[in-house]
Amino acid sequence: MKPYIVIVHKDENSAYGMSFPDAPGCFSAADEIDDIFAMAAEALELWAEGMREDEQPIPEPRDFEVLRADPKWAESFADAEIVIAVEAPWAQKQAAE
Repeated sequence: MKPYIVIVHKDENSAYGMSFPDAPGCFSAADEIDDIFAMAAEALELWAEGMREDEQPIPEPRDFEVLRADPKWAESFADAEIVIAVEAPWAQKQAAE
């Protein structure tokens, strides 16, 4: 499975805010840059649990270049502090089984 792209923003005197273009309604924040990956993975896991509980399909992540070309996300990419890719935690669990 492709990783989920996470757009990270940072305003002065605030936490790092995270948006997940292919996980609608999934958001997270981290006070320290070192915590971004862990918080993003936790947010994705909780989001997916909610989707499963609501019997909603979990959207497949798109390629980075496809997302960057999406006009809906153009401004978010332009203003990003950093952009990261996070493997879906449920994909890691399936691979270990």
